[in-house]
Amino acid sequence: MKVAQLSGSPRASVGKKDAALTRKNGQVPCVLYGSGEQTHFAVKTVALEKLIFSPEVYQFELEIDGKVKRAVVRELQQHPVKGTIQHVDFLELDDKKPVRVALPVRLTGAAKGVMSGGKLMQSYRNVKLIGLPGAIPEAINLDISPLKIGDSIRIKEVEIPGVTLLEPANSVVVGVRMARGAVKPEGEEEEEEAEA
Repeated sequence: MKVAQLSGSPRASVGKKDAALTRKNGQVPCVLYGSGEQTHFAVKTVALEKLIFSPEVYQFELEIDGKVKRAVVRELQQHPVKGTIQHVDFLELDDKKPVRVALPVRLTGAAKGVMSGGKLMQSYRNVKLIGLPGAIPEAINLDISPLKIGDSIRIKEVEIPGVTLLEPANSVVVGVRMARGAVKPEGEEEEEEAEA
C-alpha cells in the first residue's frame, strides 16, 4: 500500500457540538482504534480530502500529539447532500494481524479482442482482500493483452502472494465480449475449426 502522512490534533471533548465546531474550523473529527484504547483527534479537511477522494488505498502514518501510528481507513461518513467528509474511523495496523482492504484494479496492455472490435467489460473496479499489511500491494495489476473475444480473467486466476481475495472465485474481473461489427482474426477462426 502507498504510505501517506497526516498530522492530527487531539480532541479534548467528544460530542455532536464539538464535532460541528471542529468541521466549522476546517477540520474533520476522527477516531483511531485497534490497540485497545480509542484516540479522538482532528485532521485538516483539505489534507484528508486529497487522499480519501482518490482511487488509491493508503496506509496512513498518523502523527497525533508527537506519536506516530500506522492505520488504514475503516469507515468514512459523508454528508448526504454535500458529499463532504463528516467523520473518519481509522484502524491501527499491526504487522502480525491481517487487515481487510479493497484495492483498485489496474488494467495494462491492449486486449487482442478489443483490437478485433470486441468490447472490454470491467466488472470490478476494486477487489476486497485480506492479508498482513506488509503483503498488500498498492493495486491489483492485470495484463489484458492476451484476451481475445470471449476471454476473461476471473477472481480465482488473480494471484497475490500472502493475500486472500474475498470475492467469489468464479466472478469475472474483466472480459472481452463480442460487439456488433466485431471480426475474429483469421488465426482465431482457424484455431476454432481445428478444435472442432
